[in-house]
Amino acid sequence: MATILVIDDEESIRSLLKEVLQRANHHVLEARDGGEGLALYQQNKVDLVLMDILMPGTDGLETTLQLTREYLDAKVIAITGAQGDRNFLDVAKLFGARRVFEKPFDLDKLLKAVNEELAK
Repeated sequence: MATILVIDDEESIRSLLKEVLQRANHHVLEARDGGEGLALYQQNKVDLVLMDILMPGTDGLETTLQLTREYLDAKVIAITGAQGDRNFLDVAKLFGARRVFEKPFDLDKLLKAVNEELAK
């Protein structure tokens, strides 16, 4: 069982991801923004982070950069609802995200990506 941190300002997305990940036998931590997510990451052994890019406060790009600078083994999968603008996804990859997904995402593909990253 892996511990996965879900960082998203939308409660409905956090709840959906939590339910899907728990059904796949993972322990899930939730944060509403990057600052809260960073604090949870620092306080817990986290195996993977699923993070929205566009959030109020500390956004996902800044949080991804902080995580991957501070923790070289941090695994981040970035998600964005900013459709049609791949720039956010490209920047997330440059900042250290291992994979990127656009909302709405295919849950099966996302879960497959989670499992592949956890296996590395």
